[in-house]
Amino acid sequence: MIKLSSLTLGKSAVIREFEKSDLHIKLMEMGCVPGETVKIEKIAPLGDPICIIVAGYNLSLRKTEADHIWVEEVAV
Repeated sequence: MIKLSSLTLGKSAVIREFEKSDLHIKLMEMGCVPGETVKIEKIAPLGDPICIIVAGYNLSLRKTEADHIWVEEVAV
């Protein structure tokens, strides 16, 4: 498993777990739930924020937020 912030552009992964913090509730409310597939859609020129596709919509996350999400990369 790797952190979502380490995933490269165009790669897909399945959310496996969160680091426990107040942030994990906010992330779950936005559709980032364990078992959901995410794809890195865009990365800002300076690397922060990143845009992911999750649950059928685009979501922008700061790298510090993406650091709390553990994913398992999937082959497309």
